[in-house]
Amino acid sequence: MPLGDSITGSPGCWRALLWNQLQTAGYIDIDFVGTLPPQGCGVAHDGDNEGHGGFLAINIADQNQLVGWLAATNPNIVMMHLGTNDAWSNRGTTAIIAAFSKLVDQMRTNNPNMKILVAKIIPMNPSMCTECGQRVVNLNAALDSWAASKATSTSPITVVDQFTGFSTATDTYDGVHPTALVTRKLQASGSHRLLPLSAAGPTLDEQAQPPARVQRRQASQRTQQAQWCRHGGNVAGRDGPGVVRA
Repeated sequence: MPLGDSITGSPGCWRALLWNQLQTAGYIDIDFVGTLPPQGCGVAHDGDNEGHGGFLAINIADQNQLVGWLAATNPNIVMMHLGTNDAWSNRGTTAIIAAFSKLVDQMRTNNPNMKILVAKIIPMNPSMCTECGQRVVNLNAALDSWAASKATSTSPITVVDQFTGFSTATDTYDGVHPTALVTRKLQASGSHRLLPLSAAGPTLDEQAQPPARVQRRQASQRTQQAQWCRHGGNVAGRDGPGVVRA
C-alpha cells in the first residue's frame, strides 16, 4: 500500500516507475493496493494507492481513516510518505510522531505481521511558508529513534531516507512537489527497501542476501529507487499463491 498525500497520489508517477522496476527485477507477483485508482503517468502499471492530496497524518489518525482503507485492501507492506501537510499546517513534531504511532497500531490490528516503510520526507520550501523547511528537518530527525522504539520482530519499521540528495530548487516545481523527471529519485529510494520485504521475487535466497549484496545487484537502478527497498531479512506475508500486497 503506497500511503501518503499528493506526493504519493497526484499523480505519484514514482509508483509507476517503481512498479515497472520491480517487474523487470523479477518481482512479478506484487500487488499494489489502495482504494484510489491510478492517475495517469502514461506508463502501464498497477496504480492502486492511498495518496490523498492535502491530507494530514494527524487527521488520518484522529479520524481513523486508515482503518477503512486497510480493511478494503489488506496489505502485507505499507510504504508511507506522510507529514508534508502537517508541517505546512504547523503541526508539531511530537503530534505528528504520535499520529504515526497510531497509524502503525492500526496497521498491526489489520495485520500483526505488517512490514512498514516510513519515509524521511522530501524537503519543502514553498514561498508561502519559510518555516516549513525546518519543520521537515525536525520531523525527519525524530524518525530513527521512533522507528527503533516502535518496531517489533514480527512487524519491522524501516526508515527510508528520501530527504538526502533532494533539492527543492531543482527537484520540485513549487518547492513541494517533485518534477516529472525527479520522480525517478523517489522510485529509486523505494525499490532497494521494498525488494527484500517481498516474498514474490526471484528466490528467497536472493531476498535473504545482506543489504550490500542487494545494493550491488541493483546498482544500475540506484537514484531514489535506492532507498525504498534496502532492508534485509524479514519477508512479507503472501496473499494467496505468491502474491504480496504492498
